[in-house]
Amino acid sequence: MTQVWLSAAGLSLATVIGAVIGFGIKELPHKWNDAVLGFCAGIMLAAATLGLIVPAVEQAEPGGWWLPLIGVAVGALFLNVLDLVTPHMHKITGLDQEEHRNNASINRILLFVMAIALHKLPEGMAAGVGFNAEDTGDAWAVTLGIALQNIPEGMVVIAPLLLAGVKKWRALAISLAIALLEVVGVWIGYGMGAISSYLLPVMLAFAGGAMLYVVSDEMIPETHAHGYQKLATYSLIAGFMVLVLMMEWESPTGI
Repeated sequence: MTQVWLSAAGLSLATVIGAVIGFGIKELPHKWNDAVLGFCAGIMLAAATLGLIVPAVEQAEPGGWWLPLIGVAVGALFLNVLDLVTPHMHKITGLDQEEHRNNASINRILLFVMAIALHKLPEGMAAGVGFNAEDTGDAWAVTLGIALQNIPEGMVVIAPLLLAGVKKWRALAISLAIALLEVVGVWIGYGMGAISSYLLPVMLAFAGGAMLYVVSDEMIPETHAHGYQKLATYSLIAGFMVLVLMMEWESPTGI
């Protein structure tokens, strides 16, 4: 039980550390704004493919490879529907309703912040389910891998919100709420035990599909709309490589 609490606390702390780093980014020229968002897009792309979808396929039961594929499609469709709801979510950002409506970037930002939030639950489950085994070494390896990812992901949540004009305390509150989702995920995974081995691949793929949607539909077009496409592209590649290196440093097989 103590190990489960330590795992949950470590994952949340890593997200908070990333958020604190994100506070270092305040007002940036459009050129560097696109570079930051491109870097964040690369991190999300690596997390979606290598950290969520590939493990989902690997963890699926024999012959059940099609379930993660459905999860990816449903996750993308879910974000598409959620895209229609974001204009009505001005209460989350604390911005005035009219200001929220006229802020073209805030809906995009809310969408990929929600995509980050969506994958925290299955990620936490991936860590928590391993603590049911007698040997918890694998569970700690998964926890470490996810914690390393959480640092740049914490920055991904904070930096764009600050750039869109959301107050610091509210951006931090949003980040903490997202971090708590992972704590819940760890305990769900631990509590469900073997049952979650059937649900986990689908949930991982669902979160991966949601993240793929927001990277392709919102983040990349936004970073290519102001004449800094090359910088944004190389920033995306850099973000992708950073997360790959962090996953490889933790374990040859990632999470």
